[in-house]
Order: sequence, then structure tokens, then C-alpha cells
Amino acid sequence: MKKLVIRYNAPVVLSFALLSLLALFLGQVTDGRSTALLFSVYRAPLSDPLTYFRFFGHVLGHSGYSHYIGNMLLLLLVGPGLEEKYGSRPILIAIVVTAFLTGLVQFIFSPGSALLGASGIVFMMIVLSSFTDMGKGGIPLTMILVVVLYLGGEISDGLKNADNVSHLTHIIGGVCGLFYGFYLPKHRKR
Repeated sequence: MKKLVIRYNAPVVLSFALLSLLALFLGQVTDGRSTALLFSVYRAPLSDPLTYFRFFGHVLGHSGYSHYIGNMLLLLLVGPGLEEKYGSRPILIAIVVTAFLTGLVQFIFSPGSALLGASGIVFMMIVLSSFTDMGKGGIPLTMILVVVLYLGGEISDGLKNADNVSHLTHIIGGVCGLFYGFYLPKHRKR
């Protein structure tokens, strides 16, 4: 009988999910203070060293369990396949770049609000995953549909709704996914 082994099959995606869970627990233990201090990006003095950490760390923070699980379910569904296809290092770079860009855009264009959560990363991965057959010639219909439905919906919602959702973050994440969808196939895991 073959021994059943649990593998840490997608180290970047799994580590991201676990770090986010740790940030969530830390936020609950500190009554939200650690989330505001480390895992939310907002307009703060550039002389504060934590401002630079928050440009990246905001993707680990979540407002509560339902916010966390909503992002992580999608991340855990889409991310491991991307990490298997492209490799851990390119996916880590895509996450870091997307985190920085969404944090920077929030810092510059939304000075009166804070941003936290992994939805920009999730949107990047959703759009990137739609490029599955890109190397086979032509443009995959799935990519066109994802861009129209997801990004088009975010643009529409961002113009119509005054809710607590950062539609701009979703759009930036999706644009990052488009960029990586065209860039990463040339650097596919061998």
C-alpha cells in the first residue's frame, strides 16, 4: 500500500495564504492595531519607514475572516496551477510587483482612505490564468472574456458604486495579470 503524503505543492501561494492568516490573527489579537500599522496602505509621511513596508504588506491584511476567506479561496484555486506552470519565482515576483503597484496607486490617488487585502493579487492571477493556451497561437477566448467580464465589470462598478471596494486595485491587478500573461509564457517553467 502506498503511503499518503501531503505535499507543500505551491510554496509561494501557500506561504502567502498562511502569512495572510497570521496577519489576520495578529490583527484580532491586537484589536486591529497591527492591521492598521502594518497591513494597510494609506497616506503617511515618507519619513516613516513603515510606509514603505505597507506598500507591500497591505496585501496580507484583511478586515475579517470573511474578507480573508473570500480572497484566499480564489487564490488557492487559481494560484497553484499558475505556480506549477510558471514556477515559484516568477509568481512571487508577480505578487510583489502587483502589491507594490496597487499600494502605490492607493497612496497617491486615495489619500483619505486605507487599502488592505489580496484582491489585487487575486485579480492578477485570475487574468493571468486566462492565458492558458496563449503559446498555441492566437488569442484565447477565455482571456478576452475574463478581461471584458472582470475588468469591464470593475470599471463599471467603480464608476457607478460608492462602496468600500477598491475597484481601482482590482483594475491594476488585472492589468498586471495582462502584462504577465504576455510576458511569462516566454519564461515558462521548464
